[in-house]
Amino acid sequence: MEANVSDVSLSECELARYREQGFLLKKALFTEGECEAFRRAAQRVEAKVSAALDGENADTEPAPEALEYRLDGNRFVDLAHVTVQFEHGDPEQRLRVVEPVNDLEPLFEQLLDEPRLCQPMKQLVPAEQLALWTAKLNFKHSQVGSGFGWHQDAPYWVHDSAHVEKLPNVMVLFDDASAKNGCFRVIEGSHRSGCLPGCDDERQLAGFYTHPHAFEESAQVLLEAPAGSAVFFDPHIVHGSGPNHSTSPRRAIIVTYQPAGFVALKSGVERLID
Repeated sequence: MEANVSDVSLSECELARYREQGFLLKKALFTEGECEAFRRAAQRVEAKVSAALDGENADTEPAPEALEYRLDGNRFVDLAHVTVQFEHGDPEQRLRVVEPVNDLEPLFEQLLDEPRLCQPMKQLVPAEQLALWTAKLNFKHSQVGSGFGWHQDAPYWVHDSAHVEKLPNVMVLFDDASAKNGCFRVIEGSHRSGCLPGCDDERQLAGFYTHPHAFEESAQVLLEAPAGSAVFFDPHIVHGSGPNHSTSPRRAIIVTYQPAGFVALKSGVERLID
């Protein structure tokens, strides 16, 4: 990483704000040069995933080792322990999410150990030694990038982890984020209610979306911020994002940490943080 940061710990004021609000936005934590490197890395991930799915040819069918399935009509493909989501109804089948992404790109693997991320996370977990839970890359392509409905992360993970309260996230923005391109949004203070009820409609994944009667949407905060900013957020906070109606992508990586001594979500291997 480019920056030489001597003290990247959160102040007592920042910690108090995180605990009260359920999130903390730190603007321009990374330089424009670093963001450009992240954007190029995201392009390399797209190329690697496309090559794996195409079997190095023009065939649109997944490679033999890939497992394709649909949830609520949306296309997913598992490549070993990596899950690829595609944009809803996009004729070009552009990528929506790749998780975990760190095994596909050395720069993102290096980012996991970045002090500007893991030092604050040691305070938020809290733990003296961290391990990775998961790291996913959101693409949010221009014009077609779909939104993420209101949800909490903890209900997704409760069957895979006995310590969901110790799985805080940090999102690093590769591009400027605005309401027009589908910036991250949160329901301030909703983390204090724990796991909230999910929706009960006929969608396969309905239960993972927070029931609209369980929180006050009027408390939402749009986190518009420049590229290089980072959002630390609690696993219980209700959050989501809008669609990208702009002419530019809104790419970001979300890294989730946990205490050392536990394996990562999808690989089943412990990845200690240096």
